Amino acid sequence: MLTKRLFLSLTAAAATALAPLAALAEDRLTVVATTGMIADAVREVGGDLIDVTALMGPGVDPHAYRQTRTDIVATAQADLVLWNGLYLEAQMEDFLLELADTGAPVVAVAETIPENLLIGSEDYDGRFDPHVWMNPNLWSRVVLSVRDALIDVDPAATDTYTANAEAHLNELTQLASYAQNVLSSVGAESRVLLSAHDAFNYFGNAYGFEVVGIQGISTESEAGLQRISELVNLLVDRDIRAVFVESSVSDRNIRALIEGAAAEGHEVIIGGELFSDAMGEFGTYEGTYLGMIDHNVTTISRALGGEAPVRGMSEQLAIN
Repeated sequence: MLTKRLFLSLTAAAATALAPLAALAEDRLTVVATTGMIADAVREVGGDLIDVTALMGPGVDPHAYRQTRTDIVATAQADLVLWNGLYLEAQMEDFLLELADTGAPVVAVAETIPENLLIGSEDYDGRFDPHVWMNPNLWSRVVLSVRDALIDVDPAATDTYTANAEAHLNELTQLASYAQNVLSSVGAESRVLLSAHDAFNYFGNAYGFEVVGIQGISTESEAGLQRISELVNLLVDRDIRAVFVESSVSDRNIRALIEGAAAEGHEVIIGGELFSDAMGEFGTYEGTYLGMIDHNVTTISRALGGEAPVRGMSEQLAIN
């Protein structure tokens, strides 16, 4: 953990080093977001008025990510820092709280969601499941938090941020409707989503799926041999034929499950790769929040016997 003296020293040095760069940004707000999902919301709401940087890119696990010196520099110079909270960025939490203590505008956007809408964490007493983006309707509340945070630091552009947020919320409503339609086509007995860790509980609650994660809510938890054995039995007993890997989590445990089931004479396939804690490559459709969720619901539906167009909601998904 950074000492307060070292923290202040680093942020002061960062401010001096990046002062010339700040001038090049003209009048645009500089926003730093921890995850790609939050950065995408900032782009949608802020439009041309902001420059946004995501600290964590595709394939990065936010549960284990630790801030780098470059991150410290970026956050020190930002007009606004946005993070998920709810202990998603577990290794960065102390750093971000210390940054907020300096008076910098730092907002944990998911922590503005009412607690009665959150799922409790089995891993950490008194905390909640942080994977709120898995339900587009719940993510809409985060978009509103992003809008409000931008307005707080740039009230002159309130009308623009409000209009942009409203347009994006309409897109999220369409996404939620598409997800409901294609996922409801999966037979009730097949609605079991087994993946590397418990990132899909909000998804399961929203669309009536039983969600099983090999690891807990945090990828920092370990899956022992007993857990693998229990899940092999589940696959066989429930006749589950497809499991899913995640883009930001090792597939080692999923492979062990498939091999264990095969040893019992039960064939299981990988139904596809899902985006859990990170989006796809920047510049692609899957590198947006809409594309991330479109990919997930389309992949899950098709793998579990439902009906969904190959290229998703708006015919933009990549075909592998």
